[in-house]
Amino acid sequence: MPTESELSSQDLFSQVPRSAFVTPGASRGLLDVIRWRYLLRLLVRTGVTTRYRNSVMGWTWSYVRPAVQFLVFWLIMGVFLKLGDTVPNYHVYLFSGIIGINFFSEAFGNATRTIVGNAPLVRKVYLPRQLFSVSAVFVAFVHFLPQLGLLLVVGLFMGWIVHITVWSVLAVLAAILILGMVSFGAGLFFGAVNVRFRDAEPIVELLLMLVTWASPVLYFWTMVRDVFPAWLMQIYMLNPITVAVELLHFGFWEPVSRAAIEERGIELHPDLGILTVYAFLISLATILIGQFVFRRLEGRFAQDL
Repeated sequence: MPTESELSSQDLFSQVPRSAFVTPGASRGLLDVIRWRYLLRLLVRTGVTTRYRNSVMGWTWSYVRPAVQFLVFWLIMGVFLKLGDTVPNYHVYLFSGIIGINFFSEAFGNATRTIVGNAPLVRKVYLPRQLFSVSAVFVAFVHFLPQLGLLLVVGLFMGWIVHITVWSVLAVLAAILILGMVSFGAGLFFGAVNVRFRDAEPIVELLLMLVTWASPVLYFWTMVRDVFPAWLMQIYMLNPITVAVELLHFGFWEPVSRAAIEERGIELHPDLGILTVYAFLISLATILIGQFVFRRLEGRFAQDL
């Protein structure tokens, strides 16, 4: 015979509708990221605090790496190849593109490796696996902020604050959002594929090696226009990374170089506004495709790991 306490428990459970119960291990995709946001904060905090653990220089490395990268490219492209003679304030042009590429590279690379890197956790407990990819992008954004701050300091000394417009600020925000969306969507796709086929990680490393040269970071966009046929130039400019880099140039380089641009007749891209809309749509499509592939493959993550 059931006891009085067991009867009361049964009565309580009988009053709860079946829709209130959640099947263990069932995922609702990206909606779970919002529901499990406390865990997302923990993953981001862990990723940020452990990166430079036991490092003597600590967060100083966030400045050293882009600074060395900038100096190498500036010497080769700006001094040896004389691009500094044709692009005014080439150091601002170069650095604003470099920090955008660094943000994308870190976010995309980490999101690709994050599922395999957290294999013990994925095998033992259930949690929304998309959290790892989202946290990788947020951690990369946190590491991007010191580089952005350094660029802002340089811009302030060059009068950036005097010449900025609302469009300049919106361009920077749009560039950061596009880079975050593309890296997240691509990270979802390759992160899921990497669990099944470890060839995905070398492919991503190859793509990241090419991304600096596939966008106008080191050179001016008209150099590509003068060489490529019109149809290939359209494909080149539909690359969201290319659009994001041009938006960063518009936000940081154009205000401090406006007088020189007008004096020398330097041509800014006339269709940057509509290309930004296309970049947002392509970035959104990347997330949808990445999420679709991720949901199709995540059921076998534990077995494949």
